[in-house]
Amino acid sequence: MTKFSDLNLNPKVMKAITEAGYESPTPIQAGAIPSALEGRDVLGIAQTGTGKTASFTLPMLSLLARGRARARMPRSLVLCPTRELAAQVAENFDTYSKHLKLTKALLIGGVSFKEQELIIDKGVDVLIATPGRLLDHFERGKLILSDVKVMVVDEADRMLDMGFIPDIERIFGLTPFTRQTLFFSATMAPEIERITNTFLSNPERVEVARQATASETIEQNVVMFKASRRDREGSEKRRVLRALLDAEGDKCTNAVIFCNRKTDVDICAKSLKKYGYDAAPIHGDLDQSQRTKTLDAFRGGELRLLVASDVAARGLDVPSVSHVFNFDVPGHAEDYVHRIGRTGRAGREGKAITICSPRDEKQFEAVEALIQKEIPRIENPVKVEPRKPRKPKEEAPKAEAKPEVQEAAAEPRKAPAQGGRDDTRGRSNSNTRGRGRGRYDRRNDNQVVGMGDHMPSFIALSFEERRSQ
Repeated sequence: MTKFSDLNLNPKVMKAITEAGYESPTPIQAGAIPSALEGRDVLGIAQTGTGKTASFTLPMLSLLARGRARARMPRSLVLCPTRELAAQVAENFDTYSKHLKLTKALLIGGVSFKEQELIIDKGVDVLIATPGRLLDHFERGKLILSDVKVMVVDEADRMLDMGFIPDIERIFGLTPFTRQTLFFSATMAPEIERITNTFLSNPERVEVARQATASETIEQNVVMFKASRRDREGSEKRRVLRALLDAEGDKCTNAVIFCNRKTDVDICAKSLKKYGYDAAPIHGDLDQSQRTKTLDAFRGGELRLLVASDVAARGLDVPSVSHVFNFDVPGHAEDYVHRIGRTGRAGREGKAITICSPRDEKQFEAVEALIQKEIPRIENPVKVEPRKPRKPKEEAPKAEAKPEVQEAAAEPRKAPAQGGRDDTRGRSNSNTRGRGRGRYDRRNDNQVVGMGDHMPSFIALSFEERRSQ
């Protein structure tokens, strides 16, 4: 079996690895580190939770051990799709570089530009950033990328999903052609393949597992859920989630609950708290300090349930997550693999349960097609009563018409004489229809058209004057 001591890493990096308690590299580490140390481009493909971060962190630190960065000119660059993943990569660098005199900077949103500029101005060896914030600093003239010797793109397929590919291509163009590129991802979409063919030079391809596979240590199940009524789907689905949590009992030490929309994340977390569950939300609209505080509480065991959007699906390393619940089936099948990859990490056992409503069945079929296996169905722990059809209202018996009404209805209505008026209606026939209502009509001196019996007597005074003239 290969050991870290066999990989020709820098002695100070090896010392940090030993102090962290690691002896043997994972397959992706054993395959990528030697080629990276030789200065070759690397294309690494492996399922989530297999140690991709250390695959580029360790050789980068060994290569950067000698030398010094100049102001605003980082020597290496690591691009990450989300703030949380970038922060986690920074933690890895802190762990393995503690015996090296290397500096780093973390450029992510939600943090003051001035604080980040002060660090960049001093010169950094390792720059870890999200694409948007990196380009913001570059356009302000605060960053020069012409001295980048090693460039890493982590979770490249997630970059594609989040629309960062144009930014990635632009950043590639800002770095030297002679740079070394390390490209890591869990899946390889055609667009990612195009970028690797364009920007990587004869890369060493390291693929340790079939693309888009879930770890064999994760038990997967699905509940086929159908609401009794459409307007009750949300509340009944949350009830199913609570029943699943209760059914797992003490086996569920902590869990990540994934929702597709940020609004559902907030609603679900609020509902769980209302029913006495220890839960908190995390998604992209929350303030960075709040997101960091929530993640730290979850990692530290102070928080049991983390309700998250897909911002937490990629790269977050919380080793002891026992369960993952998919409140919604993800819109992209690949996201399912990354979601459930939060559990069962580093060879541990885990469990993933998905709630699938009828409108999500097509997406769920795509998930099963991607992982090439049928996910076992389990019984809904909540018996949802189907909506009962409404009974037709009994028609009330029609009351018999009074004899006078029947006689009036049977008697045909007499047509008014030509030029006359229909006294039963109080309006003129077709010959006088053009005349304005309420006007005096000499052919019928006894009527004021349009006025009923309730007309006050003073209104008729003017008409009486005209008749007397």
